Amino acid sequence: MPPVPRRDPAGQKEPPGGTRTEPDDHGLGRSRGGFSTKIHLTCEQGQKPLSLLVTAGQRGDSPQFEPVLKAIRVPRTAGGRPRVRPLRVRGDKAYSSRANRACLRRRGIRCTIPEPADQIRR
Repeated sequence: MPPVPRRDPAGQKEPPGGTRTEPDDHGLGRSRGGFSTKIHLTCEQGQKPLSLLVTAGQRGDSPQFEPVLKAIRVPRTAGGRPRVRPLRVRGDKAYSSRANRACLRRRGIRCTIPEPADQIRR
């Protein structure tokens, strides 16, 4: 006799991500709409891509902030080490966290990231 799947208190038969999990290096994940992927991208003002990170759809935006910034490598025309620190970062409310702002301050990068209303109240 096969084992009976246990139901959690919310009435769900299996975990939200399904019973099979994708390896961390794959960019597939489950979200409300089924399989999905998130592309985290940094680009310069002229829309030239500087770094790109692909994650599963259910992964949050804010935890990917530092890895995307660390992946920036802009080669210099005269040679030498590539530029790794942008002058300014612009982002949406998903990237507004104390940890992200502290990371930018440590690296001396100015930012333009709006704060959600609940953070402003605190």
